[in-house]
Amino acid sequence: MTEQTINNGRTLAIVSYFTFIGLIIAIIMNLEKRNPFTYFHIRQMLGLILMLITSNIVEKYVNSWLGTTFWTITFVCWLFGIYYAISKQAKPIPYIGDYFQDWFKNIN
Repeated sequence: MTEQTINNGRTLAIVSYFTFIGLIIAIIMNLEKRNPFTYFHIRQMLGLILMLITSNIVEKYVNSWLGTTFWTITFVCWLFGIYYAISKQAKPIPYIGDYFQDWFKNIN
C-alpha cells in the first residue's frame, strides 16, 4: 500500500475500532472510496466482534472466569488493532489477525 492510500484511509480505519456503530460507519463511508487500508482494519474489527460475542457466550453458559479471560484477550487484541491503525500499519493482530483477513476476504 502506498503512503497516500494509508493516509486517505487512516481516519476510517481508526473509526472502525470504536464499537459496532463505528464499524458500520466505516463500512458505509468506505463503500465509495474502497480504500484497502480501511478494509484491512474493518476485517480485523469484524474478527474482534466475533471474539467478543464468543467471550460473552462462554461467560454466560460455560464458565465466568473463562469468559472473562477470553474478554481480556479480546481487549488486548483490540488495543493492538487500534494501535496499528493509528500508527499507519496494515499489520494483522498477533496470532489470529491472518485468520480474520482470510475469513472476511470478500469484504473489499
